[in-house]
Amino acid sequence: MDLMNIAEQAFANEKVASFPKFKAGDTITVNYRIKEGDKDRLQKFRGVVLQLKGATPQTKTFTVRKISGGIGVERIFPLQSPFIDSIELNKVGKVRRARIFYLRKLSGKKARIKERKFSALQEASAPAVEETLQETQQTE
Repeated sequence: MDLMNIAEQAFANEKVASFPKFKAGDTITVNYRIKEGDKDRLQKFRGVVLQLKGATPQTKTFTVRKISGGIGVERIFPLQSPFIDSIELNKVGKVRRARIFYLRKLSGKKARIKERKFSALQEASAPAVEETLQETQQTE
């Protein structure tokens, strides 16, 4: 157990980055900082999230898959990587599984994922709007 406490203390000093909530089936764009020699640049990696993995926020990783030149490319990102500049949520997918590896075998129109009817921005802002309405009603 002492080893676990040491790991928790080591991760406690690190700051936790805030990114939009996403899950398997969502299409996201990851702006990843790449160092080439003495220069830094941002590279965008846009694709479908296949899975989220990891128990704690510090060890959490996610796998993103895109098709580049007719070839499937997958990349695993640590969620708390200092090289991730930002994550943008492009589409909220409608899938029934937490790990959608079946997407690897599909191509063309069969590899499409249905989009949810409501947008993620409306879903995230709806509770905030309700809270502000309640606060204004209480102050009146």
